[in-house]
Amino acid sequence: MQLEGKSLIGFATSGGGTAFRAADPSSGESLEPAFHNTTSDDVARAAQLAQAAFASYGQASGKQKGAFLRRIAEGLLAAQDAIVERAGRETALPQARLTGEMARTVGQLRLFATLVEEGSWVDARIDHGDPARAPIPKPDVRSMQRPLGPVVVFGASNFPLAFSVAGGDTAAALASGCPVIVKAHPAHPGTSELVGRVIQHAVRESNLHEGVFSLLFDAGHEVGLALVRHPVVKAVGFTGSRTGGRALMEAAAARAVPIPVFAEMSSVNPVVILPGALTKDVKALAAGLHGAVTLGVGQFCTNPGLVFVPQGADGDRFVNELATLIGGTAPGTMLTAGIRTSFAAGVEQLSTRAEQRTRVAMAPNRAGAALLVTDTVALRAKPELAHEVFGPSTVVVRYRGGAELRETLGGLEGQLTATVHATPDELAANGDLVVLLGEKAGRLLFGGFPTGVEVCHAMVHGGPYPATSDGRSTSVGTRAISRFARPLCWQNFPDAALPDELKEANPLGISRLVDGKLG
Repeated sequence: MQLEGKSLIGFATSGGGTAFRAADPSSGESLEPAFHNTTSDDVARAAQLAQAAFASYGQASGKQKGAFLRRIAEGLLAAQDAIVERAGRETALPQARLTGEMARTVGQLRLFATLVEEGSWVDARIDHGDPARAPIPKPDVRSMQRPLGPVVVFGASNFPLAFSVAGGDTAAALASGCPVIVKAHPAHPGTSELVGRVIQHAVRESNLHEGVFSLLFDAGHEVGLALVRHPVVKAVGFTGSRTGGRALMEAAAARAVPIPVFAEMSSVNPVVILPGALTKDVKALAAGLHGAVTLGVGQFCTNPGLVFVPQGADGDRFVNELATLIGGTAPGTMLTAGIRTSFAAGVEQLSTRAEQRTRVAMAPNRAGAALLVTDTVALRAKPELAHEVFGPSTVVVRYRGGAELRETLGGLEGQLTATVHATPDELAANGDLVVLLGEKAGRLLFGGFPTGVEVCHAMVHGGPYPATSDGRSTSVGTRAISRFARPLCWQNFPDAALPDELKEANPLGISRLVDGKLG
């Protein structure tokens, strides 16, 4: 596929706005072709098409939506070589990482296809009526989940495939029956166009309304805000900074009709090491943490940015071993020059507040790793030490006992994850600590490290604010579909007028809650 640098608006293209170019992060070299910012007319046209598409796509069967999602997956695999090559140039991510991310993207599309083909996700509920009930007859009441309407998805900088144009938010929204308008991330527009054309082709091949999918380019923030404010848009999916997420939340709340913004924003993913864990292989534990902190040059939302280590000789040995590993980490190329600049500034700010640090090696377009050390007293006095710095850095917090540890953990913000390293006996004896961490995070881990998010039915990739804007949801796994649906109730409708999911004979054979019993 030849890149054109134009937005995809249904089956048409548009390139009337001002131009910008992607850059190779490893060299700063501008990449061809030029991409064109979307105009206000383009935004209006994409929204109009999405609204028109919802009339039919919102009523599509699970089999139709499943076949469509599978076509997208097949198209991505057919175009994989070109997509991975362009993504490598725009992100400096290695081929193996991008190939793995492509597999994840395809896998989650197929997972959602299986979910909607089976159909029970709609949570169908039936309470039969009883006209003979006295003194008031009981009505026949039936309900199920229905799609919200057009959804805007923002591509993420750090996952050009799995959290971008055909990523989890798009897959979940399309699976629910919502048309999608994607605002491409300006750091990898070429990758976005290639993936967008695969989806565009799948829409056409599936005989769907062209407004089911559009892809818009913009190097700034105007188009994104215009999309969120557009009256036909019913929900937003976003992965990025707290500043960006808050701006979208405020724009959505200020509308005449407010809409939900499902934003994944910031998390430091605390790792709590209890004393018993340090009586084992300290070097292996330090190596595992070092790998988690520096994986992907620290550009994952689940990299551990806060590590609680007990005071004492065992803790000293662990911190010294970790400092040696961090200090020997070769600088890596970050996704964009802006991310690298923000990382350097963030580490510098942390360094003025921490007691000690391992110096960060910096080079043009590259950044090394950073280790900062403080204690619970300083952290409670300077809570900014627990703010996310996006990149390969972590803050070790030394604690003196369980009470001090719990008090400090209780003051943390909401997180995507929280991890405990302990012996089984310690874990059993610290049930209240696990409960406390469960109030702060969306995913709890015993052992291991939180980098790497399994795409499956049970996964929760979300958490209390500011990890996400709504801790009741997830952006990974099949639970994500519920973000883009709402319950609708039918009362006393004749059977023939009900959706198949709610008809008495259950023609789709799905699991339903009937008079309070699952069947």
